[in-house]
Amino acid sequence: MSTQVTRRVAVQRQVPSRFGDLLEREGSLGLILMAPAIIILAVFIAYPFFLGIWYSLSDAKIGVPGKFVGLDNFIVNAQNGIFQQTLKNTFVYTAITTVWKLVLGMALALLMNQHFRFKNLVRAGLLLPWIIPTALSTLAWLWIFDSTYGIISWMLRNMGLIQRNIPFLGDPTLAMGSVIAVNIWRGTPFFAISLLAGLQTISQDLYEAAAIDGAGAWARFKHVTLPLIMPVLTIVTLFSIIWTFADFQLVYVLTRGGPTNSTHLLATLAYQIGMSAGELSMGAAISLWMFPFMAALVVVTLWYQRREQGL
Repeated sequence: MSTQVTRRVAVQRQVPSRFGDLLEREGSLGLILMAPAIIILAVFIAYPFFLGIWYSLSDAKIGVPGKFVGLDNFIVNAQNGIFQQTLKNTFVYTAITTVWKLVLGMALALLMNQHFRFKNLVRAGLLLPWIIPTALSTLAWLWIFDSTYGIISWMLRNMGLIQRNIPFLGDPTLAMGSVIAVNIWRGTPFFAISLLAGLQTISQDLYEAAAIDGAGAWARFKHVTLPLIMPVLTIVTLFSIIWTFADFQLVYVLTRGGPTNSTHLLATLAYQIGMSAGELSMGAAISLWMFPFMAALVVVTLWYQRREQGL
């Protein structure tokens, strides 16, 4: 009896010792610590991604599993006029908004880097467009651009500058311009705060030395400020391009892709075709057109980071 009890105690002691050995091994400890993250990525990232690839290669509809059709969905999309306009919109929208956000964000960062009263309060207020939920702030812009009650048209009409209200969201060109303007308004604080953080790491001694050498304001910006914040500037710009390229909420709330599909981006058109029209396969194929561009940007980002780290 006493022998059996001794064996049980020995076995119970072996179990925690084996687990303890696993924790002490560097290779197994790394796998154990990474396991939760791997499971989350597999369930919420990898599975939807590969399911989307399958949908894009099939003729699946909502409630219908579908069968394999190869690249037919991509070919049909490429020949569709609305898709071609959407692809063009996505590149134009991303290019214009990124340039403006970069220029305005840099100007605001340089301004916020100066010493003045209530500096911290102004910096906090600068973040408001960025921290307010996109859908909520876009609803306010929806009222501002309203063709009947919009405040811009009301002000211009009372100043005698226009006779009729401006259909900001009813004209294709004005609607695209309105969407771009709202994106610039919302995204500029991200550039400004990120670049401000980079500016504050630059030693004032460098500016003083450059001033003693006779460098003016533009020369100090070109030869001191710009090279030193270039790593931050590059990463912020790349992240902004990725987010803008895949933008959905702002356009969907403001115009829903209209008028006459003139403001659709890839994300909003994929949602309309895939979910509203029930054509899952076509919607998935549209959304996957973003993948090559996103992948290229990620590769550029990783390459730049490795180069900066000297790897």
